[in-house]
Amino acid sequence: MSEFFKAELKDRFLEYALERSDYFETQTLYDEFLRPNYSLEYVQKLVKEIQNQDPELLDVMSGNGMDIFMLASTPSTQDFLDEGGFMNLYVKEEEKWDTFLGQLSSTPKLSIEEKKLLKKRSSNSKREKMLLIGLISAISVSFLFTIVSIFKETLLEPDYVPADEFERKMNQLRDQYILENEKLQLELKEAQRILDSLEK
Repeated sequence: MSEFFKAELKDRFLEYALERSDYFETQTLYDEFLRPNYSLEYVQKLVKEIQNQDPELLDVMSGNGMDIFMLASTPSTQDFLDEGGFMNLYVKEEEKWDTFLGQLSSTPKLSIEEKKLLKKRSSNSKREKMLLIGLISAISVSFLFTIVSIFKETLLEPDYVPADEFERKMNQLRDQYILENEKLQLELKEAQRILDSLEK
């Protein structure tokens, strides 16, 4: 159970005690407010918390083997509730924590000029971010087209030579071979003649 609801229940216990002019058992509080979701021990725990806050808020009698058996209101009960009761204490405690956490916050409050400057910077950074994304996209697309064209040229479209051009090149190579062969034969004959002349 949250502290808020516990504070609310404690105030209701005190209000109930004020409405009664006699002592009543803790079982009565249990039956009125917490049955069947909580136990009688939980009622006793809340009454102990009330006593810890201020022992004068309730007149408590032990008995029947329990420390807290019978309860009644006291003159302090009405005064405490008039000051706001446990709910008021809870609210004050929450406000203290809010103030404390606000002081711990390291984020300073921005002035209107600083907020405008931040907006300008953020719009510039958004524009730069969009340009960067566009540039990266263009480079990526260009890279992909380059890869596709290389792949296409090397693997998908082999260079076919028409038959007549192939035959022409073969004839050209054959003619070149014959010319070189004849040239080498002439050189060989010339070298043979020089050798023969040297031997004589």
